[in-house]
Amino acid sequence: MAPSKKGAVRGKRSNQHVERNYAERLHDLSIQSSEESEESTENSDDEAVPPSFAISMWDLNHCDPKKCSGRKLSRHNLIKNLKLGQRFPGLVLSPVGTQCVSPNDKEIIEKFGLAVIDCSWAKIDETPFGRMKSAHPRLLPFLVAANPINYGKPYQLSCVEALAAAMFITGHRKEASFYLSKFSWGHSFLELNSEVLDIYSSCSDSKSVVEAQNKFLQSVQSEKDTRSMWPSSSDSETDSEEVENQEKS
Repeated sequence: MAPSKKGAVRGKRSNQHVERNYAERLHDLSIQSSEESEESTENSDDEAVPPSFAISMWDLNHCDPKKCSGRKLSRHNLIKNLKLGQRFPGLVLSPVGTQCVSPNDKEIIEKFGLAVIDCSWAKIDETPFGRMKSAHPRLLPFLVAANPINYGKPYQLSCVEALAAAMFITGHRKEASFYLSKFSWGHSFLELNSEVLDIYSSCSDSKSVVEAQNKFLQSVQSEKDTRSMWPSSSDSETDSEEVENQEKS
């Protein structure tokens, strides 16, 4: 899941029409990216390298094990499972974070690692965040999911997407590509969010990332008069179902 307080950093409710428009715009881009999938996959493999820092997660067992990206990473020994009550010294992607991930967090991740809390928004109120402690809890800014379950939805990132986003923003692009390369749809996440990820990674601290996010959403809002140019949300949902079926096969 994406640690964004389901809107986090934010004004999510007031920007829902903006986010929907952007999601539809990303759907259009995904069609183009699928036509170049073989070339994109080859390029991402060349640029992908495993991280030299620790990657961990708290798994609350809220997700379907067959669809959970965190579980898949665990099966490939690419993530370490943490126990409730265990403190993590590095940066933790968490809905209770008070700051946004920024390039300024690069040193924290390189020294102490990166972790994510794998829980469901539907069970957010019963999630024991107090038992998953870190000195560096962080939120993620506006991003759109490419995973088959929440394709095209703002903020609804899978564990691997959340981890990759944090890596990318903090200057670990090759490491982000490495983790996403383990999923057939992984390359789409970076492609769909390439513009805004580049913007976030060029910022300095949490405040500037939030300002960049708000400015970006405002620019998307200015395009609302041309919304009819983009595919409908029903088309996006259909595409998501097709991708999910391919993932299961």
